[in-house]
Amino acid sequence: MYTSAKTSQPVTPVSVTSLRKMREEGTPIACLTAYDASFAAQVDAAGTDVVLVGDSLGMVIQGLDSTVPVTVDDMIYHCRATARGLERAFLMADMPFASYAMPEQAIRNGARLMQEGGARMVKLEGGSLQAELVYFLTSRGIPVCGHIGLQPQFIHRLGGYRVQGKDEAAAQAMMDDARALCEAGVDLLLLECVPAALAARITEMSTVPVIGIGAGGDVDGQILVLYDVLGISIGRKPRFARDFLASGGDISGALRGYVEAVRERSYPAAEHCF
Repeated sequence: MYTSAKTSQPVTPVSVTSLRKMREEGTPIACLTAYDASFAAQVDAAGTDVVLVGDSLGMVIQGLDSTVPVTVDDMIYHCRATARGLERAFLMADMPFASYAMPEQAIRNGARLMQEGGARMVKLEGGSLQAELVYFLTSRGIPVCGHIGLQPQFIHRLGGYRVQGKDEAAAQAMMDDARALCEAGVDLLLLECVPAALAARITEMSTVPVIGIGAGGDVDGQILVLYDVLGISIGRKPRFARDFLASGGDISGALRGYVEAVRERSYPAAEHCF
């Protein structure tokens, strides 16, 4: 007979304040995606600090070729399920494509992700152009993670999944985006597919914790898609992905191995960086 995913042992939940403290103390922040209660419980037990219910579910759960078709209702369903498996980890949810085009729409959907889905922060893609929206949301009690670099929701405009910020002009634009988002009030910043040297520069100037995925080892924390960590993602394996199941032996061992590698800064290694 199935029982609750949660234990009876008291735990101290991770918060925005504790994430900032980890940055200040130089403790790497370990983040993973999850999309249901069972995997969420495993990810939580491994010591993960932040769990993201990502719109990546469109690709790894629904079998789509991009994140664009994912809806707010999809996100709420998976967020609510994931929340039931967590005790300690901080739950963040993606705002899906076109769900935050206007401020009123953004606050309605952000509130739904928190009230109905149980998220404690929302993540949205875009740089300086999102600064006013970030301020609008955070000043009304919705914590925000900004996402710059490769932005999967822009994939049809970008024309493919490519490293961003490779030339000096693009790098400076990304620095400006990061600064604008920090000044607007984001609580976290996520960098995706960014040269390691640029990610280090952004982390140094940032006023909030910086989480990387394919952004080198000099950021404040790392995030990977759960299915990449377990080596079961469909399609092409990203350069920054590492199969921890091969060395971990089982799912719990793989997840613990990932968290330990992030803490020790042995992941990402040179072969995972741009």
